[in-house]
Amino acid sequence: MTAGVQADPDPTVGTVQDWTPVATPALYDVRVGHTRSAPLRHTFDHGGYLWLVDLDDLPRLPRGLGWAARFEAADHLGDPSSTIKANVAHFAALNGVDDVARVVMLANARSGPHVFNPLSTHWCYRADGSLACIVAEVHNTYGERHAYLLRPDDAGRAQAEKDFYVSPFNTVDGRYLMRFTGPGEQLHVTMALQVGGRTPFVATLRGRSTAATTRAVVTRLVRWPLMSLWVSTLIRFQGIRLWARRLPLVPRPPHDPVAGVVANTARQHAPTANEDRP
Repeated sequence: MTAGVQADPDPTVGTVQDWTPVATPALYDVRVGHTRSAPLRHTFDHGGYLWLVDLDDLPRLPRGLGWAARFEAADHLGDPSSTIKANVAHFAALNGVDDVARVVMLANARSGPHVFNPLSTHWCYRADGSLACIVAEVHNTYGERHAYLLRPDDAGRAQAEKDFYVSPFNTVDGRYLMRFTGPGEQLHVTMALQVGGRTPFVATLRGRSTAATTRAVVTRLVRWPLMSLWVSTLIRFQGIRLWARRLPLVPRPPHDPVAGVVANTARQHAPTANEDRP
């Protein structure tokens, strides 16, 4: 990695990834960190939890808790009248991966009327259990989304050009350097934005899984009753802090929702992760 922000040490660096997922549904208690170094330094991190679900077997919570975790196609890429899995498989096929048999998704659930996923990660598996690809789906706080199809190497690394306006403080320039582990007992995701030979921004996600029992779900609902609302509020708050420090705003370019359907097939398929943004 070049000059700028340095990512936290990652114990998975240089190791061959085991892509096997834990039993689903599962919950990941996570820490998410954002660090930018240019044109000013700003760092924050926050806790929370995410769901890991098999898109063929979405969780069904007991009566009275159904409001707390729903997974709907309209909240993700593709046709809202279809299923999340069918849309992910269709996206993969459009990008040259036509052997997706199983999809495991890491995301915030819709709680009540609200859902927000800075990054939804879809691990796509072949019928023999091997990893076919990863689909990284990014949402910004303007209600836009964009998906990237990744073919990570054995160490979980992938990179490609940035193609989507995420932060009002960053242009749509540069290249994402990313690393994923499999959705095992522990999970690590790292994204570094490289621009002009420098690395001005790094985002990390680290998590540990637990079975999504009713007790585990209730415990997290008590601590974070509206998880995705908390995340979107925190992102906006951090954006206000950056604006107050006079970090220049970058105008948002027009967004073509079709552009994310066939994702950079002429270039290395890229992952992306959330940057700080209002």
